[in-house]
Amino acid sequence: MSEIRAKDKNLETNCREDAAGGPRDDDGLARIEEELVYEFRDRALLTLALTHRSFTNEQPGLKEDNQRLEFLGDAVLGLAIAETLMGRCPGVSEGRLTPLRASLVSEAALAQLALRVDLGEALRLGKGEEKTLGRRRPSTLADAVEAVIGAVYLDGGYEEARQVILAWFGDDVDTAVNDGAPGDPKTVLQEALQALGKMPEYRVVAQEGPDHAKVFEVEITSGDRTVSRGRGSSKKEAEKEAARRAIEEVTRWDEPLSS
Repeated sequence: MSEIRAKDKNLETNCREDAAGGPRDDDGLARIEEELVYEFRDRALLTLALTHRSFTNEQPGLKEDNQRLEFLGDAVLGLAIAETLMGRCPGVSEGRLTPLRASLVSEAALAQLALRVDLGEALRLGKGEEKTLGRRRPSTLADAVEAVIGAVYLDGGYEEARQVILAWFGDDVDTAVNDGAPGDPKTVLQEALQALGKMPEYRVVAQEGPDHAKVFEVEITSGDRTVSRGRGSSKKEAEKEAARRAIEEVTRWDEPLSS
């Protein structure tokens, strides 16, 4: 924690001199704190969380961007959401909880959250990134949300980070829990695989039974890897079941798929 704080202790000062946009003074940082409902003890961490790699590349004196905080925040967010779902959904199986969590922490969901709190306007971007509308790029916004969560964790610990997450994600969690499903599991799976640079492929591998009571079996592959299979009374239902099982499998992968 001290290492991250020490590396760019001048970030908060440099923030005032930001020529590429983003929070230039304490008022800009204070607005983000209001959205977080959290006041940083060390605002340099918040500044670091808002520093995109494109900005660091253009500033010779800076050596660190928000990518390490993003890595940390991703883990903290996943834990907090999983813990919340466990408490809110007693008796619900892992197979149902996994797509719920995946939908809540997907790039699309995080980007929408960032837009709601206007986080993009606070980012410190390089000139090139600024010109290509980086402030509204979903991947950039999603990364920033995770980086801010990582910063809160380092600044105040897990409980403070959890409270921020609940404040930010509370309505989304309520909707997911009350609806009982996060949406189409095929969409959730596609987003998970896209994060690994892959796409799912569906094919019917078997069908049995009379025409009025057919059962289809669908296999999902990605690259040269078989991900899962599912069965259903229609191709659509079999694909959904296979996708649900694939989501559980993909969350266990800790390295990119072979191509």
